[in-house]
Amino acid sequence: MSGRDSAILAFLGESGFGTARRHPLPGDASFRRYVRLTDGPEPALLMDAPPDRENVRPFIAVARHLKGLGFSAPRLIAARPDDGLVLVEDFGDDTFTRLLAAGADERSLYELAIDTLIALHRLPSSRATGIAVPAYDDDRLLAEACLLTEWYAPAVLGCPLADAAVGEYEALWRAAFPFARAVPDTLVLRDFHVDNLMRLPSRSGVKSCGLLDFQDAVIGPVAYDVVSLLEDARRDLAPGLRAAMTERYRAAFPELDRDAFGAACAVLSAQRNAKIIGIFTRLLKRDGKPIYLRHIPRVWRLLESDLTHPALAPLRAWFAIHLPPAVRRIPEPAAAAP
Repeated sequence: MSGRDSAILAFLGESGFGTARRHPLPGDASFRRYVRLTDGPEPALLMDAPPDRENVRPFIAVARHLKGLGFSAPRLIAARPDDGLVLVEDFGDDTFTRLLAAGADERSLYELAIDTLIALHRLPSSRATGIAVPAYDDDRLLAEACLLTEWYAPAVLGCPLADAAVGEYEALWRAAFPFARAVPDTLVLRDFHVDNLMRLPSRSGVKSCGLLDFQDAVIGPVAYDVVSLLEDARRDLAPGLRAAMTERYRAAFPELDRDAFGAACAVLSAQRNAKIIGIFTRLLKRDGKPIYLRHIPRVWRLLESDLTHPALAPLRAWFAIHLPPAVRRIPEPAAAAP
């Protein structure tokens, strides 16, 4: 038995789940793994996050904060942060992704998700942001956007971009970020999309929307989670749904300048899509996970649409020169590290 297995068994025993049956769940893009526990004191999930690769403390802090605000983050049952082990209540299997695949009404699920954001963003800023998480400052936004030039560009061009081209890319992003700052700040969950949302039919209102995977939360513009939901890297929305849900959100905040919100959405969506293209390439090159490559054409379509906004005209010109449509392709899986 490995040292990790021993630590898990000890943790489960101390928490009253020593005799529970364990059912590993499919993994994701992180180093965390989840195990469903049955036949224990209550239904529960074990989060196993090796401490040399993951830090569970942000998850614990944000989960407590969200529950304190009245939202449905999983209840914490037990935790041993130094060992990267957490027990949380089990919300079941009804992620929005699975519900949509089974034929659930798409519009009603997206309305619930948007209404959850509206409820969060209506809270006084001092209350919503009353947690010690990082600011989504320009340096952080830029570092994420640069995952595209760091990982994707060399993968499709066969060599790194010239230093001058990368420097221009960075300067153009910094010039665009003020458009993203023209809307209020709030708690940004960052991975707010259908894979990380669950329907909890025993609860009412926005509490029926279970929240997952929020450990990377930051304080940043209200527009970010809106575009995270509506410009989904993994699925196409029904025609007109994105516009309808954007309008549903805007109608809840009549004082929010429409043009400023539209520009913030465009800039943050473009930044996010550039980041995702870089991350999906890094998952291939560094981690040997090619499964996400199939989404890159969709993310490019989203990014190209974002770049049509006037606030991003200089970046659109940069892409036309340095990553023109002819090279906007899926990197070769054969190049992955063994």
